[in-house]
Amino acid sequence: MNRLARLEAAIQSGLDEEPFVRVRGAVREVAPTHFVVSGLSSHLRLGDSVTVDAGGRAVVGEVVRLDHAAAIIKPFDERIAIGIGAAAHRAGPLAFRPAADWKGRVINALGRPLDGLGPLTVGPRAMPLDADPPEAMSRSRIHKPLRTGVRVIDLFTPLCEGQRIGIFAGSGVGKSTLLSMLARCQGFDTVVVALVGERGREVREFLEGPLASNRHRAVVVVATSDESAMMRRLAPRAGFAVAEYFRDLGESVLLIVDSVTRYAHAARDVALAAGEPAVTRGYAPSVFSTLPRLLERAGPGAEGSGSISAVFSVLVDGDDHNDPVADAIRGTLDGHIVLDRAIADQGRFPAVNVLGSVSRLADLVWTPEERTLIRRLRGLVARYEDTRDLRLMGGYQAGSDAELDQAVGVVPRIYDALRQFADAPPSRDPFGELAQAIRG
Repeated sequence: MNRLARLEAAIQSGLDEEPFVRVRGAVREVAPTHFVVSGLSSHLRLGDSVTVDAGGRAVVGEVVRLDHAAAIIKPFDERIAIGIGAAAHRAGPLAFRPAADWKGRVINALGRPLDGLGPLTVGPRAMPLDADPPEAMSRSRIHKPLRTGVRVIDLFTPLCEGQRIGIFAGSGVGKSTLLSMLARCQGFDTVVVALVGERGREVREFLEGPLASNRHRAVVVVATSDESAMMRRLAPRAGFAVAEYFRDLGESVLLIVDSVTRYAHAARDVALAAGEPAVTRGYAPSVFSTLPRLLERAGPGAEGSGSISAVFSVLVDGDDHNDPVADAIRGTLDGHIVLDRAIADQGRFPAVNVLGSVSRLADLVWTPEERTLIRRLRGLVARYEDTRDLRLMGGYQAGSDAELDQAVGVVPRIYDALRQFADAPPSRDPFGELAQAIRG
């Protein structure tokens, strides 16, 4: 029966990919970033894919602009030469057909295997790459605490299953390292990782290093920095489609996207090629409308299904945390973790700024006693940092301010307790470890 089901799925997939009637157009203009097809406009929609015959090889692109006479197509591989008059056919919206045995596989943004382990199994159901987020009133409530094993997060910004959190940092501050520590979390049925615009050498290092313990339950979508803007724009959407498939099976899914900023950069390139105006630091308006739509796909699913707990890295351009993209993402998520370059320069990793980081669901995790303790510790850290210049100039005298005396004695021990390198074992009892460090 299983063989019959797989055969039926394969046949249906073939029928979807090869319709009985194919409408043909022709390429009439070619530019370095896109090409123009005539004769198909009345049969296309924005987001549809189009295939073009380029010397016996099919070139796939996406419709980014339409008018009555022609359609502008952005190819997923911009290195392939396309000639004037080449035949073009509509291929419909892009979709994946994931299957349960995709776990342990590495694929590109088009769903093609990269790991040399043979073809992927065709699943029974097509998952659209641009699916709508779940209805607001149909989502289940978030209530289950999540232990990450990263001490500073479990203490000051604790997370829940189904939460969406962002890691905001400039380049070289430890963003990817912190993501790799979170990827080791064992509380999930499936891990989906979308690597967007990553350096090629880092992909294998990530797979065989931080993700090794979870590799058997992970699906990794890769679009490296040398790939086209279309592939980098597609990779997070592909990751979401895979995560939604496993969520609909009732599984708890951890989705890691590194990074959303590179997705926004790719979306900007596509929007500018489609003729949109640049309004804010070179970003087109559609970039800011697509970001919430993408991020909202994560979170708890409908009642009776699973959930997608999402961690998004956000590369802050020039260490400006008020960058338009960072600001738009921060307002959509359920919390943000800020990495500070000054903390990294002191050798404290993860370089989390506990005063600038917040989890909007922390109260669902803390007990009343833990909440009181964390607020007290935040106050001591704030007092310690506010008086740093005063103490460096010699203006502090012990005994003149009891609260400052306590901050000077306790905060350095807190900082030592929060230090945790990538190769350190996961934290099992963060509050106990913190109490032991404070007692000395």
